[in-house]
Amino acid sequence: MYGIFNDSFPPILDGVTLTVENYVHWLCSKGSTTCVVTPWNPVSTECSYDVMRFFSLPIRSRKPYRYGYPKLDPFIWKRLRDTDFRILHAHCPFSSGRLAVYVKKKQNVPLIGTFHSKYRDDLHHSFKLMPWCVPIIMRRILAFFNACDEVWIPQAQVEQTVREYGYRGKLTVMENGNDLADMVAGSLWAYKTHAKQRLGFPEDELALLFVGQHIWEKGIATILDTLRLLEGKVRFRMNFIGTGYALDDIRTAVARHGLERKVTFLGVIKSREALSDYYAASDLFIFPSMYDNAPLVVREAAAMGTPSILVEGSTASEVVRDGRNGFLTPDSPGAIASRITSLASRRDLIAAAAEGARATLVRSWKDVVDEVYERYQKIITDYKR
Repeated sequence: MYGIFNDSFPPILDGVTLTVENYVHWLCSKGSTTCVVTPWNPVSTECSYDVMRFFSLPIRSRKPYRYGYPKLDPFIWKRLRDTDFRILHAHCPFSSGRLAVYVKKKQNVPLIGTFHSKYRDDLHHSFKLMPWCVPIIMRRILAFFNACDEVWIPQAQVEQTVREYGYRGKLTVMENGNDLADMVAGSLWAYKTHAKQRLGFPEDELALLFVGQHIWEKGIATILDTLRLLEGKVRFRMNFIGTGYALDDIRTAVARHGLERKVTFLGVIKSREALSDYYAASDLFIFPSMYDNAPLVVREAAAMGTPSILVEGSTASEVVRDGRNGFLTPDSPGAIASRITSLASRRDLIAAAAEGARATLVRSWKDVVDEVYERYQKIITDYKR
């Protein structure tokens, strides 16, 4: 049994959830018996594989996320002890990650931990009223990664953050995949044109897009200030897809700035086909986040021929070469607005970056999990020696 541990799982949707789902799907397609260990959620989700859920409560400051409390669950411990695991892979250092460490110690099997997020930033938001908690929890996070036999990062620049947190061990780069990689058949530009027609996007209007958690850490305040500067200079439509703790405040800010006619909030789009249409119908993906490590959404946009605008020096920008497979700007609304204004009159530059993004940033999850599977086998073999 391969054990995949993570604190978020459907119906909660984010990049790490998508990673876990694709790991399990493609591992199962190889005939591997796989299960997911994750906090309980009141909204049930049907799966073709085993899901072990343990007691949880909602996190008020990070809706719709939940925090697991396995110490209050009398059943999860025995279920884990009675399951014959060959390898454990934790995608989160919190409650599910600590359960993975417990299983490792009980069954003497290898444990991989993947560093997906800038956890310190998350903690500073969640514990604004109790900042003294942050260093205590950060020590626990470091203890988790030190307990792992291997630590994986989704791209090389993430190493800087991991080292800042105090981890000194070896790191292995294991890229994320893209389940939209093979969706476009035939001409990319015909596909994008048809997507615009399906969604009713005017050809003479610049379609801008953000997909992700609606939280301030993602740079959404910068996006809103950018849109204010674009008003009257560029004919545009901004679409926001997702949800998060800041959604109501973002809506209020849009209304305060008089941008209601320019901005649409689409909520969570669960259908990957429907989401791909919005990616394909958009001209630019706006993602000025200094928070994200290796955002899947940038690669998803690339798969649909939509280049991203990222902030210079951000971890997310590591894979982008300005003008070749995306666009980089200083971290200011003025700089981003100026770049968008320039690109609005040079659609050929957007098209060139779109081709470059598809050529360099798109890799299927099947391809990635093939590599993961081979790595699993080697780790299992070496661990037995």
